[in-house]
Amino acid sequence: MIFIMQIMKISITPLVLVFHLSLCCWTSILSAAPIHIAPDNPSGVYKVNDTVVWTILRDLSVKEVNYNVKRGGQTSVESGRLEFVGNQATLQTPFNAPGALLLEVSWTDADGEEQRALGGAVASPSDILMSLPPPEDFNEFWESKIEQLQSIPPNPKLHKVELETGENRINYWKIRMNHVGGSQIRGQIARPDEERPYPALLIPQWAGVYPLQKEWITSFADQGWLVLNILAHDLPIDEEESYYETLKAGPLGDYYSIGNTDRETYYFLRMYLSCYRAAEYLTRRPDWDGQTLVVMGGSQGGQQALVTAGLHPKVTAALANVPAGCDLTGEEVGRQNGFPTYFWNPGILDSPAVRKTARYFDVGNFTSNIQCPVLVGIGLLDEVCSPEGIFAAINGIPDQSRVEQVIMPQAPHGNVDGAQEAYNQRANEVWLPALLETNTPPTW
Repeated sequence: MIFIMQIMKISITPLVLVFHLSLCCWTSILSAAPIHIAPDNPSGVYKVNDTVVWTILRDLSVKEVNYNVKRGGQTSVESGRLEFVGNQATLQTPFNAPGALLLEVSWTDADGEEQRALGGAVASPSDILMSLPPPEDFNEFWESKIEQLQSIPPNPKLHKVELETGENRINYWKIRMNHVGGSQIRGQIARPDEERPYPALLIPQWAGVYPLQKEWITSFADQGWLVLNILAHDLPIDEEESYYETLKAGPLGDYYSIGNTDRETYYFLRMYLSCYRAAEYLTRRPDWDGQTLVVMGGSQGGQQALVTAGLHPKVTAALANVPAGCDLTGEEVGRQNGFPTYFWNPGILDSPAVRKTARYFDVGNFTSNIQCPVLVGIGLLDEVCSPEGIFAAINGIPDQSRVEQVIMPQAPHGNVDGAQEAYNQRANEVWLPALLETNTPPTW
């Protein structure tokens, strides 16, 4: 199956890099999917007062197809049944304000199973605003938390592990550090064997409860990075899978909502401060080059990457793909909340205490403090981390000339069928090599 992919700049903003599937490959796409959706602008990016013309192609075995257009991934603005002429139907949706639209079509397959497909578009993304302003004491709160953290000696403990034959040019350690509340930060660290200063790379993890894998950092160390990868939880990093499955089925099954009625007890307080301490630790190592400190992650890892860039002044670049934690109170304006509040019980944000807590952990309230270059990936089909919420959060970065967006119109939250490869290529083949060599991001 051949996909025609194109990376292009668009006129709406010089800072947006767009990846799309060309319409001329629909025939091959339909050989794999019974329904495919595309907006008339393949970039998926429009202006306010533009109208999206969606084209929906179906396999003729698909009969009745319903549709629902949702603003911000949540508020229905139009729904009904599609009328096909042969294998094609069209639908027009106007953009009356800055924001994102998600078109959901659904049908019943031959086995009686409900199926669905998605289309996405966004209008004037640079004008999308956060649902609520930050709390008045937001910066003071985090300054006080960092001050409390600094009163706890990190006392890092490293345990060197000899890697398998063929990797002996890489030094690898497991690491533990003291942290708030008597907890530990746990992770893995690696760098080339030669004793000299290196640029540093911090990698926080995506959501879930699982072990770390050595290859997640050894490949970066092989390129010349001093790389630290930390767990989001106070857990051993390399137990058997059953260990993590037990925790996931038990006390950590809903870790993202633990303590969410109070900013002092919310689970993500420890997580965010772990990232700060990890970044600080890298800057105090004698093998850090004193110049380059990059933080990178996807989903919950992207959330932590942007938060770290907003908290730690020595971060020199942040790379975040489909970052979580953006506009956690999006329901206030009819927008889907970003993860993790998206996964809380329905209606839980009706609790004033929970809503208040969420605002202290919202990525969008950290971004105004980001002073470094940022690369961010946004999937217009993402139903976990609302693209509208991500745009709102990154629009708060003061110097937008230092922000590069990779808008992926066919991408859900995961890299399904390579839909996120534009971001991966830009991050791994362009940004990281440039930062490694010169501490300067590429031009775009």
